[in-house]
Amino acid sequence: MKLQKKIAIITGGGSGIGYETCKLFAQEGAHVVVADRVEAAARRVAEEINQSGGKAEAMLVDVTKSADIKQMIERVVSSHGRLDILVNNAGYGIAGTVVDTSEDDWNALMAVNVNGVYLGCKYAIPVMEKQGGGVIVNTASTVSRVGITNRAAYVASKGAVGALTRAMALDHVASNIRINAVGPGTIASPYFDEILAKAEDPAALRKGLEQRQPMNRMGQPVEIARAILFLASDDASFCTGTTLFADGGWTAR
Repeated sequence: MKLQKKIAIITGGGSGIGYETCKLFAQEGAHVVVADRVEAAARRVAEEINQSGGKAEAMLVDVTKSADIKQMIERVVSSHGRLDILVNNAGYGIAGTVVDTSEDDWNALMAVNVNGVYLGCKYAIPVMEKQGGGVIVNTASTVSRVGITNRAAYVASKGAVGALTRAMALDHVASNIRINAVGPGTIASPYFDEILAKAEDPAALRKGLEQRQPMNRMGQPVEIARAILFLASDDASFCTGTTLFADGGWTAR
C-alpha cells in the first residue's frame, strides 16, 4: 500500500500505460481520478477499479484545453481537499520528418504532448504548494534522450517533456514538490497495435521494434506503470528532476 489515502490524477488513463497505472495505483491504496478525452474509456477503467475493491472516478478531460485542466484540478480539490499525485501521461505520436509533417499535425501533437504537461503542472503546482508538497510524474520517452528516424515531431515533443521536467523540478523543489519523468522504450500498447495494423509487413515491423531494445522484446504497459509507481511513491523520495528510462536497455547502447 505505497499510496494509501493518496489522491492521484492520471491523464490518458483510459488505455495503455495510463490504464495499467490507474489499476496499479488503486491496488496500492490511492483514490484514482481516471482522466481521458474518451469518456467511455475513463468510465470503464473507473468501474473496473471500483468493482475490484479500489477507489476511482472518471473525468472527461481534453489536456489541450486550459479550462478542462483547471476544472479537473478544482473538482478534485473541492471533493477531496487535496491533490497528492499528478501523472501527466496523455500523449501520442505521428510519423514523418519535419518536411513531411504538416504545421497542423505538428501543432496538434505539441498541444497534447507538451502543452498538456505544461497545463497540468500549471494548475496542480499551486495546489501542492499550498498543501505543503506533492508529486508529479510526466511520461517522456526513450526518444527524449536518443533520436529515431521519421518521428521528428514526436521526438521533439518528448525531448521538451524531459527538459521541462528538469526545469520544473528545480523551480519547485523548495516547495517539497518532486517532479520526475518516466522514459518508456517501445511498448506493446494500443498505439503500436494501430501502427502494426497499417504496416505492409506487420511481422517485420514488429521484429524491428523489438530489436530496438537489447532485451529483444517490446515492453508491457504494466512495466511502465511500475516505474511510474516508484517515482510517485516515497521509495523515490530522493529523486527529482530525473527521467527513469524503462526501455529494455535501449539507452545503454
